[in-house]
Amino acid sequence: MGGWWLKEPGERLQWVLDPLVGVGPLRFGMSASEVEDALGRERPDVSTVHGWGEPVVRMGWQEYLEEGVAAFYGQDGRLVAVAVGGLGGPQVRAGDVELIGRVPSEVRADVLRLAGGQRVAVRTNGDGDPEVAAWGVSLGTVQELGRTPEGWAQRRDRMVTDALLVAAELADDPRAAEPVVRRRGVRDEDRNPGVWPVVLDFERPIWEWTPLEGVGPLRFGMGPEQVSAALGGEVPAARRGRLPWTVGRGPRQWCLEEDRFDHAGVSAHYWGDVPTLAAVTVHGRTGPQVAFHGIDLIGRQGSAIDAALLQLAEIDEIGLRLNCAGDLGPDELNMYVRATRAGDAVISEARFCTAGWEEHG
Repeated sequence: MGGWWLKEPGERLQWVLDPLVGVGPLRFGMSASEVEDALGRERPDVSTVHGWGEPVVRMGWQEYLEEGVAAFYGQDGRLVAVAVGGLGGPQVRAGDVELIGRVPSEVRADVLRLAGGQRVAVRTNGDGDPEVAAWGVSLGTVQELGRTPEGWAQRRDRMVTDALLVAAELADDPRAAEPVVRRRGVRDEDRNPGVWPVVLDFERPIWEWTPLEGVGPLRFGMGPEQVSAALGGEVPAARRGRLPWTVGRGPRQWCLEEDRFDHAGVSAHYWGDVPTLAAVTVHGRTGPQVAFHGIDLIGRQGSAIDAALLQLAEIDEIGLRLNCAGDLGPDELNMYVRATRAGDAVISEARFCTAGWEEHG
């Protein structure tokens, strides 16, 4: 039987979307205890619902891993959104369209057909996937997982759909609304128009990697200005950080965590109150090529690289390590081969880290 991380179609709950009203047994406006009762649960697996003030204001989200859903609560502590996971979440039907766990381009075509018949507008959300305000639906994707013959999780080379389903008050911009935006992080990113171009191999520069010290012209310990200068003065196309959640209304210091450089095809990851470079992600679609023991790590099928690393481990007796996201890398070198979307497909990218950086995916 599949666990919370992966369910086959026949193992999934079957839910129906009631646009802007609810999904399955969940109705927008429910309290957290009513959601638990509807799901037959005593408590969530993960809770980040916070309360403060007089009267108490509650906002946040709770995750139910076995069901594959997350419930979001607004300032009055009432349900305003439900996120349905693409791997283990319920199968959600909108009209005659199954939304969850399918090939993204196929779902897009079905959504356009259904929306056209109902004469409602379909737009593209910031992740490049369909969004229908009239239904309170914002689609997304996740990398598909399968099982090895031994029962272990195994990454596959394609994406499948998940969804954010919201009440009317969040429908204008579901992914930027409170409290959903807090789960996604504080971001300043260009909107994806729904295309994922991939740079050809011969157009990629070649970068050298010095384990635990740096990759290409970037050295761990650099500040943001030094990183930009090392990349020829390129200005970050987007920045991501965190604004600590605190009780009350006092000032909060925004902390820089990531700069994305689209021309170079890399992201710089920082740590510390005074941000210093601690990791670099080389983007799979646009980044430079980096090799490890003759294995090109960037822009390839992830399953092929995983197989090559496993073969290398058997031949050269090197150790391999998985991070908590399932990314594979050589032991003690703090490098992990990751995955990025290229339309319906998935291709490889890599993150190179300094010693002490804990890679959580």
